[in-house]
Amino acid sequence: MPEAVGVSGLRVRRGGRVVVDDVSFTAPFGGVLAVLGPNGAGKSSLLKALAGVVPFDGDIRLNGHGARDLRAHERARLAAYVPQQSELRSALTVESVVAQGRYAHHVGRVRASAADEQAVERALRLTDTAPLASRPFPTLSQGERQRALLARAIATEARILLLDEPTSALDVGHALRLYALLQRLAADGYCIVVVLHPLAEALDWTDSAVLIERGRLRQQGATRDVVKPGVVESIYGVRLVPGGALGFRLPMEDEPRCEGATS
Repeated sequence: MPEAVGVSGLRVRRGGRVVVDDVSFTAPFGGVLAVLGPNGAGKSSLLKALAGVVPFDGDIRLNGHGARDLRAHERARLAAYVPQQSELRSALTVESVVAQGRYAHHVGRVRASAADEQAVERALRLTDTAPLASRPFPTLSQGERQRALLARAIATEARILLLDEPTSALDVGHALRLYALLQRLAADGYCIVVVLHPLAEALDWTDSAVLIERGRLRQQGATRDVVKPGVVESIYGVRLVPGGALGFRLPMEDEPRCEGATS
């Protein structure tokens, strides 16, 4: 599969401290890659570097383009970032928030186009946020906000999605629908890079993984080869118990279905 994200010698400093140190990996289009690690490992800082939110040393390539060579709107068309929590306080409606994802396509024009409207409608539908479209964003629950932010990212039509713990505030039904949606997007050719804490969810829903500890890359490869007893015990200090958790599955008729992006 073609390379969507290429990271080489990545280093991130926050508050004068190195929180990501010499990390290298690649992520292809057509797959879901999990970024795993204990609390404070540097996972979110790594994702923010990919998104252009924090400065970094080393090299990041997005769909073959050097991240430093891209202007803001060019980067936004390639990669969309979904933070764990939004700092948005404006009383914009959900539909207006999702429409923000189209700003990178507005260079040289002011009015929304038919393609913009179709992309917003599709994003609302895929994320089950269409019923919230007229609600002011600050009135939403944390889980509803996360779904709205994912819709905004999908509306960009960027083929690289960077998600920071997207299910942390979702109930089990919406979490399963989100994971199913991410897999369908990957099957449609997206690259999904997602920071996760639950290792069982990583095993169930992601194709590959990178495991970070204290800012350093400790393991990478297929998720089943990363989340295995010896590795988990050495990094997390716990024993992995196969089948040791409750399992859930969506009714087949409730699984999200992806339509092609607008052009």
